[in-house]
Amino acid sequence: MSNSNTHASEILTTALARELAPGLLRNSIDEKIVRIRPMSTPIDQISRCAGARGVKSMVVEYYSVDTKPTSAKITADVSVSVGNDDGPVAVTLHTDNDKIFDNSETVIVPGAYVTAADGTRTPVQLYVTSGGADSAPGAGVGCLITNLPADRTGCRVSGLNKGIEVVRMGRAAAELDVQTPQFAVLPKKASNYCQIFKMQVEQSTMQRIIDKEVGWNFSDQEEAAIIDMRLGMEKNFLFGSKARFDDPAKRQEVFLTGGIWEQTDHSFSLPAGGIDSDTVISLCREAFTGNNGSRRKILIAGTQLVEALSKIDYNKTVSAGETEVKWGIELKEIKSNFGSLYIVHSEIFDQCGHSADGFVLDPDYVAKYCHTPFNVETLDLRSSGVRNTDAVVITEASCLVLRYPQTHMRVLGGSVVRPSVPEL
Repeated sequence: MSNSNTHASEILTTALARELAPGLLRNSIDEKIVRIRPMSTPIDQISRCAGARGVKSMVVEYYSVDTKPTSAKITADVSVSVGNDDGPVAVTLHTDNDKIFDNSETVIVPGAYVTAADGTRTPVQLYVTSGGADSAPGAGVGCLITNLPADRTGCRVSGLNKGIEVVRMGRAAAELDVQTPQFAVLPKKASNYCQIFKMQVEQSTMQRIIDKEVGWNFSDQEEAAIIDMRLGMEKNFLFGSKARFDDPAKRQEVFLTGGIWEQTDHSFSLPAGGIDSDTVISLCREAFTGNNGSRRKILIAGTQLVEALSKIDYNKTVSAGETEVKWGIELKEIKSNFGSLYIVHSEIFDQCGHSADGFVLDPDYVAKYCHTPFNVETLDLRSSGVRNTDAVVITEASCLVLRYPQTHMRVLGGSVVRPSVPEL
């Protein structure tokens, strides 16, 4: 029987442990870091609890994939002549996204109807015969109307007009079909930069002796430094702009990571005139529908948005649930028929000018990449003759990416709760 365990025939040191089990020490450190002020840095907290993926380059290239769209809108009116012949009637649809339709798919048009002589109406149902991803641009989608009545006298088809939505349904194969058109969703290649986050802490030998030690062998001063470092990382992970440039003084390249705020174009603007339970329902509908994400998501929000949400009189349709603690973060649940939003307050939004805004995060589809996992290195400044101090340098080179951008959403406070800004 094979054994996948790694054994060491010498004394187990930190260096040896890192060589034989590179993830062991990193995971242990992350488990300790997440105990420090978790409510202050929810983004970093969630990503650290989920674990990071190691990368060998400061430039992280990844593919973000969204689910295949389920509908498109007609861009040109379609006139249909039913005639008296039996069988389906052929039509060509031009939509704003012809390439999502494949041969043998069935399609329904909820806003268009087949009306029989007796006045009975049914939504138009179509069978795709040509078009899709392999069709020439502008060729349209060839379809058959399949639910015409046997008696065509007085029958008419109406509503296949510009702006009407066409919805994809299941495929319908013939008896002898072995293959169907290949299902494919092309991922979009994207990149982000790992930013090198650093913090140096020094203290004299005397101060080190009298300093209080915390339970996991970091001094209070080092703990305070990690808090400040994580707060800075949180701001970069949220609102940072990806950049790569040379520092003219150091003559070295510097990488700045791009925040998740700009990694999705999925947004919801709160309406003017105040927000109520109906607004929350609309927010939940936008956050949970059309993207096949999780049924539980986290709304990380600034002070003004949290205040506005707290003043709402909830009802049976949308209700404020109990408080739950997950990832070390205290979350207030808002339940709706679309899904549950867990609210967490973040002063990072206030500090970055987004007090009225929020970000709906799907924790299942956010990934952290680490070029240099979180580590603490001791500097011997005393022996080198620099200073009679103990010094440590805390370092991590990492970035966050959204794997399925449409499952996440920006919430824009707009004129609802955003304070007025005086003109200069």
